Amino acid sequence: MKISFYVYRALIICLILLGVVLVTGTIYGVFFVPRPQTNEQIDDGQAEMQIFSGIGRLRVATADPEPGVVIISVSFIFDPNDRAFSEELALRIRDFREIIIDYIGSYTITDLNIHDEEVIKSELLSRFNAMLRLGRIETLFFSDYMIL
Repeated sequence: MKISFYVYRALIICLILLGVVLVTGTIYGVFFVPRPQTNEQIDDGQAEMQIFSGIGRLRVATADPEPGVVIISVSFIFDPNDRAFSEELALRIRDFREIIIDYIGSYTITDLNIHDEEVIKSELLSRFNAMLRLGRIETLFFSDYMIL
């Protein structure tokens, strides 16, 4: 009989501790954990933006007699709520890749080392925007740009 009394008492203590942990965790979660803003909460007029990285990482041979390799990943910011432009971007991935391969592949390693990365970005950006009809890209980013 004594064993069941001690077991019963231990279970009651565990139940009380569990209740205290649940109440404390709930209070902490409600009052102290920051919540991310939803689209309805953003009042400053800025649209939700995403990074378009669908072009992927490319390995491009240079125009040298013994070709070198340039590894490049190009991405940019776009508005995913503009469905027509988002669809155009998805349909133009192959064209983006061809533009990059043609442009980078037309230079030698020496030429690429001389060119500033910003010059290459601006030239690729102008070629991308010349092809696009439903929107414009503002800025290109290189997450990888290695000349080997």
